[in-house]
Amino acid sequence: MDIKQQFKNVFANEAEHVYFAPGRVNLIGEHVDYNGGMVLPCALTIGTYGVVSLRNDEKIRIYSENFKETGIVHLHIGSKDLENGYYDYIIAMLALLEEKGHKVEKGFDLYLYGNIPNGSGLSSSASLTVLLGYLLNNLFNFGLTKVDLAKLGQACEHYVGVNCGIMDHFASSLGDDGKAIYLNTNTLEYSYVPVDFKDYQLLVVNTNKKRKLTDSKYNERRAECDKSLEMLKEHYNIKELCDLKVSDLERVEEILNDDVLFRRVKHAVSENDRVLKFSKALQEGDLLLAGKYLNQSHESLRYDYEVTGLELDTIVDSFIVQKGTIGARMVGAGFGGCAIALVHKDKVESVVKYASKLYESIIGYEPTVYYVELGTGVHKIS
Repeated sequence: MDIKQQFKNVFANEAEHVYFAPGRVNLIGEHVDYNGGMVLPCALTIGTYGVVSLRNDEKIRIYSENFKETGIVHLHIGSKDLENGYYDYIIAMLALLEEKGHKVEKGFDLYLYGNIPNGSGLSSSASLTVLLGYLLNNLFNFGLTKVDLAKLGQACEHYVGVNCGIMDHFASSLGDDGKAIYLNTNTLEYSYVPVDFKDYQLLVVNTNKKRKLTDSKYNERRAECDKSLEMLKEHYNIKELCDLKVSDLERVEEILNDDVLFRRVKHAVSENDRVLKFSKALQEGDLLLAGKYLNQSHESLRYDYEVTGLELDTIVDSFIVQKGTIGARMVGAGFGGCAIALVHKDKVESVVKYASKLYESIIGYEPTVYYVELGTGVHKIS
């Protein structure tokens, strides 16, 4: 698709700048980013493109190829009221920048195109918010760093009602080609881990179940973690749940005296531990061990955190039972969305065929499989 030509077709003027922000997949470390844990996300080569030209007034016109039915949206630099559309993220970004003393002085025309499946769990919203922050920072010389942009992207999601962590935005902003980010979500300290899957292909499998985070139990899980944290702070000198160790869990269970809350904490603490082990296995080239940790992660998300559901469990099970798959797990918020699987390249075709057929027989429709590659963080294309 010639997105600069599409811009011209929509707005009847020439495109000045093109930007790209990637989606992400988190290899391991799910639902710990808002609990101060370690995560291991990487940027993908799919994401969101933004084509923009500045105007000489304070009007803002936006068109998204992914929401054609909405048509051209008309906003103003001072727009503050959310309208329950994708463009709420733009309203939120403008408001947050102004709060920080960064006022957008001119209006602009913006054409958006994303090749991340909406609601797939590959962070289309994080990709969009990071893209918006980056292009406005670039156009108006606000001097924000890529870490600043990750924080701004997270704040943007909070503004529209999704109480998410920072991992997705960090990966979209600071991703590096062929590497995962070993990120401490508590301190934002990070390093890069080279990723070489050797004879294995990383697959992302979309369950194609429609979901919306603000309508899911995502915020409920976070509230359960916050409640547990407050109770445990009376007994431990901790700031986040992931400050705890696996060896603390026996006492934690006694303190909480609540099976549901304990299982939420158990997942956060054990998943945090798995990120370290997975990263070490990856760096040592032990992919079979790394795959084992992926399987354990899914089991924890399934039984302790309870964020998988029939579709995700079916797709993961249909991959794991086959020779050639060394690990699989759900990724993202859960309740639908995507799973990942590491499958031997010689077995990919047969594994995918079997898994898709089994999934369809149980769920009633096919999943969509993506052969993904690692990419780089947000950047200007032209």
